[in-house]
Amino acid sequence: MDLAGKLRHVLDFPTPGIDFIDITTLLQDAEAFREAVDAMCDAAGRFGAFDCVVSPEARGFIFGAPLALRLGKGFAPARKAGKLPYDTIWQEYELEYGLAKIEMHRDAVAPGSSALIVDDLLATGGTGLAIARLVEKMGGTVVGFLSFVELSYLGGCAQFGDYRCESVLKIWK
Repeated sequence: MDLAGKLRHVLDFPTPGIDFIDITTLLQDAEAFREAVDAMCDAAGRFGAFDCVVSPEARGFIFGAPLALRLGKGFAPARKAGKLPYDTIWQEYELEYGLAKIEMHRDAVAPGSSALIVDDLLATGGTGLAIARLVEKMGGTVVGFLSFVELSYLGGCAQFGDYRCESVLKIWK
């Protein structure tokens, strides 16, 4: 199936010059969504052993939660500031169009455990790096980054240094 063909491009959203990749059109097609999650599971297997999946809201949850469930792993959400009810730690980071802050519960990743960071889309890598810093602040390790779509022309994987980075689809502009 042509999963890339199931995505919608919304130009100039949320700001002028941004080509927003809308996954909702893929999600509306149950067969395409199932194939996308299957492809993510296959890719996750190439990272070796890990204990949990960490994903940012909101679109990262769409792939991270079913991936964790299928692989028998725990799931830890990373959310926008002020959305989690318990004691949190936070990290500020840059988006391709501004600044943001992301939080996790202080006990979301157990010390000594390993996490795969999963998101729907990799752009500049700022969100992923912020989550990696949070996982490491909790005493965990990051096995790598997995995204459904990678905007390769923005160089997000290069920002991850020695961390492994994989994606199901690559968009070169």
